[in-house]
Amino acid sequence: MAMAAALRREGRRLTQPINALRSSLISQDQSPHGARFISTQVVRNRMKSVRNIQKITKAMKMVAASKLRAVQTRAENSRGLWQPFTALLGDNPSADVKKNVVVTISSDKGLCGGINSTSVKISRVLYKLNSGPDKETKYVILGEKAKAQLLRDSRKHIVLSLTELQKNPLNYTQVSVLADDILKNVEYDALRIVFNKFHSVVQFLPTVSTVLSPEVIEREAESGGKLGELDSYEIEGGETKAEILQNLAEFQFSCVMYNAVLENACSEQGARMSAMDSSSRNAGDMLDRLTLTYNRTRQASITTELIEIISGASALEG
Repeated sequence: MAMAAALRREGRRLTQPINALRSSLISQDQSPHGARFISTQVVRNRMKSVRNIQKITKAMKMVAASKLRAVQTRAENSRGLWQPFTALLGDNPSADVKKNVVVTISSDKGLCGGINSTSVKISRVLYKLNSGPDKETKYVILGEKAKAQLLRDSRKHIVLSLTELQKNPLNYTQVSVLADDILKNVEYDALRIVFNKFHSVVQFLPTVSTVLSPEVIEREAESGGKLGELDSYEIEGGETKAEILQNLAEFQFSCVMYNAVLENACSEQGARMSAMDSSSRNAGDMLDRLTLTYNRTRQASITTELIEIISGASALEG
């Protein structure tokens, strides 16, 4: 009886420190103030955030691809509208005129690379090249992104700004009404349309198309300059050459605007596809690095706990 009581007392003495050590380790793992818990939990939360971001970027890439397929066919078909006018009236970007209007076309949303910054930079260069003591240059802005950038330093030179153009699928009727509003609100000798011409998903070309006023076209023709093939045609009917030039210039501007808006929309979706693809791949690389860090941290935590348990048991046995 005395021997059994002594063994029970020794057993209680041995089990109490081990239980206390185990409970302290469990409480340290479950407590938000434990160093091990913080390190693994932070990495786990970061992995969850990166994984969610990767899902979003993949979804945005698929949406951009779907929108690109929808608008690419219309953009390619619209190229046949302005090309005959270029052959007829010409495209003279170096024309020296007094009143210039820079029409900058951009997107309303971001996350599409540097296409908007490129358009704004070219617009600013055109403004500087066509500025002078006897010259007047104004901005017409299409798109929220170019508006936000040009408002910083060129607020007083902006005569018209339009946004949310691509909220609904664009057609020629909508763009022609838009072009008519621009012509009613500005006085111009030359309209210089800045946009991004679509070549492929990974390539777009910043482009400037110039539409001259009928007066400038007549003046250039009288001075001996050949702008296009207009002089090779005979004018029939009751309309004068000035009236025909006026109608052709307005129609040319609407056609060029229609093509420019569609080309820029294609470039925007292609750039967004590339940007979201790069973001998804970067998120995958970051997720791999965080997984490795998490596994190393977790393994180190487990190894430390085992060492503590073994050290405690060895101390008790000693």
